[in-house]
Amino acid sequence: MKKMLLVYNPKSGKGQIRFSLSRIIERFSAADYDVTVYPTKAAMDATDITRARAADFDMIVCSGGDGTLDEVVTGLMESGVRRPIGYIPAGSTNDFAASVGIPRQMERAADTVVEGRVFQSDIGRFNGSDYFVYVAAFGLLTDVSYQTKQELKNVLGHAAYIIEGVKRLGSWRSYSIQFESEEMSGSGDFIYGMVANSHSVGGFKGLPGTDIELDDGLFEVLLVRTPGDLLDWQKMLSALLISEESNEHVIRFKTRRLVVRSEEPLAWTRDGEDGGEHLEVELENLPRTLDIMTGDHPEAADAQIAEEAQEPEMIEPEAREVEPELASLVEYLGNLFRPEV
Repeated sequence: MKKMLLVYNPKSGKGQIRFSLSRIIERFSAADYDVTVYPTKAAMDATDITRARAADFDMIVCSGGDGTLDEVVTGLMESGVRRPIGYIPAGSTNDFAASVGIPRQMERAADTVVEGRVFQSDIGRFNGSDYFVYVAAFGLLTDVSYQTKQELKNVLGHAAYIIEGVKRLGSWRSYSIQFESEEMSGSGDFIYGMVANSHSVGGFKGLPGTDIELDDGLFEVLLVRTPGDLLDWQKMLSALLISEESNEHVIRFKTRRLVVRSEEPLAWTRDGEDGGEHLEVELENLPRTLDIMTGDHPEAADAQIAEEAQEPEMIEPEAREVEPELASLVEYLGNLFRPEV
């Protein structure tokens, strides 16, 4: 009998795993897996258990948001062993799951774990010792994911990020950086930057681009210059949403390695989680390093995900507790174009 470690975050996605956990375990058991279940209790818990126990199992399965997946992948990389990873998305956004065609519905995702195929995806290395699955970023709104209260995410789901993001638009900052790669180098003032290996970031499909292969050994790089006035903001947003080419407001290119230097410590995120503050960051693509279980027909899974996303989401009674958060948006919107000093 094969051995499986199931690591899950009981707080992700409104705690929905508790409604499906028994059926998921039964599904794995029917596929001849001896399942060990581990609920996470604190940040980096998934990393610690995966690093310590990965060698004892034939497969590691995790359920949670992108941050939980990041922790499991980091633990696996630090363990020095290679094992396939199954992923049951339970977060509010789940960018990576959508990119590789993993269904959002939990029991269908469990079927993919035992019936699917192994896809060898690229991942990223951050400053030589840390890892990220699909995105590392700095600047505007990048701290929204880990700064948004878990209680708010549990009630409103993805809308919680929108609420928190709009609140922060009134205090955006500009960052003076230098960037260097084999393909392109430069400097200037930017409000946002990212390297990605995903079809969507923050739930926005197409933001990294459209000509994307998750196993080509290359990152998609996006750097957004600081707008000078309202007209520049409009041009910049149009460039982000419509054009895939670099222009005066947006820089796009592909690379296997990027170095970013800043004049002051720059706050980074890795897969939506806090990545610390750094004066210099080296981002390296590790080609085909992650063995992730995915469906035989990712396009069909993507279509199902899109269909599920259109279904109305039930808002629990606790939503009335976040009304003060909604009421405060008007004040923040009024300060939209005032940069932080």
